[in-house]
Amino acid sequence: MAENLNPFAIAQAQLDEAAEVLGLDPDMHAFLRRPQREFHFSIPVKMDDGTTKTFQGFRVQYNDARGPAKGGIRFHPDETIDTVRALAAWMTWKTAVADIPLGGGKGGVICNPRELSTGELERLSRGYMRNIARYVGLFQDSPAPDVNTNPQIMAWMLDEYETIMGHREPGTITGKPLALGGSAGRGPATAMGGMYTIREAAKVLGIELKGATAAIQGFGNVGSFAAKLAQEMFGIKVIALSDEFGGIYNANGFDYHEVAAHMAKTGKVIDFPGSVPISNKDLLELGVDILIPAAIENQLTSANAENIKAKIIAELANGPTTPDADNVFERKGIYVIPDFLCNAGGVTVSYFEMVQNAYQYYWTEEMVNQRLDEKMTHAFHAVHNMAQQKKVYTRVAAYLVSVSRVAEAVRLRGWV
Repeated sequence: MAENLNPFAIAQAQLDEAAEVLGLDPDMHAFLRRPQREFHFSIPVKMDDGTTKTFQGFRVQYNDARGPAKGGIRFHPDETIDTVRALAAWMTWKTAVADIPLGGGKGGVICNPRELSTGELERLSRGYMRNIARYVGLFQDSPAPDVNTNPQIMAWMLDEYETIMGHREPGTITGKPLALGGSAGRGPATAMGGMYTIREAAKVLGIELKGATAAIQGFGNVGSFAAKLAQEMFGIKVIALSDEFGGIYNANGFDYHEVAAHMAKTGKVIDFPGSVPISNKDLLELGVDILIPAAIENQLTSANAENIKAKIIAELANGPTTPDADNVFERKGIYVIPDFLCNAGGVTVSYFEMVQNAYQYYWTEEMVNQRLDEKMTHAFHAVHNMAQQKKVYTRVAAYLVSVSRVAEAVRLRGWV
């Protein structure tokens, strides 16, 4: 039978496995399998040539029992409602495993931002916000950047929201520029949080990080910061990198700053001096200590799982591993730091941003990173200890921690 790669079906299957281990009440299980609410809308945008193009947008608020929904907005030509549903579900479990008082949400627009001018992109961003302004806010749902969105897009959305509402409410949007109330440390936060979990995983596995090898799939915001921090924090040797155009390999490792300069000049990692080309398939299957998928979902599947040789898989991407691949990794003894634990640094610092916005006092980057370290370290050991206690795989353990927390909030509210 062909492997089901529908991201929402995968998210539901992962929840189902955890529900069985937890002995979750069937009514609670049924409630947690579906989003609480979702919005579908059309966004007409006046293009530079005078025509009007209509884009399809989505916002899913999966569960807000523990607090306001929280989650990014993606601009992508292959966006689907099931991808957004899955990401909103994973955000629900992510905020719960990090133990921050938020729920889970996600948004998206079907578009290719590379084909849009700056003016068209601004009009699309403002049009998106006009459709959801009534349903978001500091105490309802706080959007953030995700794939193909950035602080400038967040600034446009915040301005549109505040214009509509007639008052300032900077915590409605996180991942903003610092000048508009963004938080120090937000840019590298996802990768930074992942580094803290890699550090803790290496401790429990007895792996020395200095001189360890790593391969990173994806050299966008998260992947590039991962390469930088792995090198600077731990002395990890990053021997392979890739982006959407291709990959590069050098057994002696890469200097992040040199690759970043090449990327800034050419827009791609390929053709970096001293490197040899490597395919996405071969990068994932390298014999490295740490494999960091930092791109998109469904990269580690039944098609390649048997060939994965890494000791640690640190999932900085959302949903990179399918259930079939998880079964293989468990049998092979590969330690997976599951996505909604590994990449929870971004939403954790977004929460810090909301807190700072609410009382108009801002922290130093050192303070942000210190508090992020505390949160991520605590979350990692909650999951690791659950895995040891219940004798289950790490992904199941992460679900046991997070689903039990969300279910408790739902029960206390009397919803189920």
